[in-house]
Amino acid sequence: MFEYFYNEILRRTIISFGTLFNDITVKQEDSTIKVPLAYGPTQKFLARLEQVPDLNKSTAITLPRMSFEFTGLTYDPARKVTTTQTFTVKDPSNGKDSKKAFLPVPYNMQFELAIMCKLNDDALQITEQILPYFQPAYNVTVNLVGSINEKRDIPIVLENITMQDDYEGDFTQRRVLLYTLRFTAKTYLFGPVSDASKDIVKKATIGYRTGRTVSGSIRDVSYSVTPRAIQNYTGDIATNLSEDILITDITITVDDASNITASTNLTRNFIDIGGEEMLVKSKDGNVLTVERGQDGTTPSSHLRGDPVKLITAQDDIAIPEGDDFGFDGSTF
Repeated sequence: MFEYFYNEILRRTIISFGTLFNDITVKQEDSTIKVPLAYGPTQKFLARLEQVPDLNKSTAITLPRMSFEFTGLTYDPARKVTTTQTFTVKDPSNGKDSKKAFLPVPYNMQFELAIMCKLNDDALQITEQILPYFQPAYNVTVNLVGSINEKRDIPIVLENITMQDDYEGDFTQRRVLLYTLRFTAKTYLFGPVSDASKDIVKKATIGYRTGRTVSGSIRDVSYSVTPRAIQNYTGDIATNLSEDILITDITITVDDASNITASTNLTRNFIDIGGEEMLVKSKDGNVLTVERGQDGTTPSSHLRGDPVKLITAQDDIAIPEGDDFGFDGSTF
């Protein structure tokens, strides 16, 4: 059922969260101190600081410092999408091949950031450098899946803040102030990424012979078809309509037709407007002459500003199971 894959999404999100707080400083009299940041549970981190060769050295001497920890992972049904749907992108390594992946699953990652100080003023300086950026969320752009260069904005939400005043002995000794900030990072988990070009039959050929024996065949005919998409799957928008068009219009005007190529005797070029497939017969500036309702799609009215999408070879690769590729087997 399962196959091995590792997109490093959780690791990338943890690193991105930590980098938000790795450049915080505090001022003490005439000096400026950069606050160290480490990953790990707060209590174990404090215990490790106490276990130093010099047994007389107090934990407070090494303060201020911060630590953060990944504490939990929960599914987020509020951001649920159709997980059975796939999307296709160009391989970032060469810009030609196509990669396919299922839409991601939304998960919330919980983090705790601990601020440890001996002086209350240090804790207040650090806290005040953090809080203004969270209202209550701060977006971080993370490259979640490096193999397809899938970058998404991950909201990091500040949930709450607590303060604890711990003393290292009796009340005559210096204390450790602990400010704990709890965050939720709304990330996405992707499944395995596959080579889209291997998921579809690129060409099918059928041969017919007539006669009772192979050697006695009187007719030998072969039919060949190449799968072709009849709609745009990649989501790339070439331009937009600059005027409304009616069901009967065969000329349309677009904002910029520089990315649209007219058909020739050797090639047939199609566009997709609102799910209607159109054959581009000719182009004059930004005015296109088209044949409406190709491959069984229904001609309809379209409004100014509607996106005009190209149907290219990348869409042929992204054809999902059940699409008839522009032919239905009854017409050869």
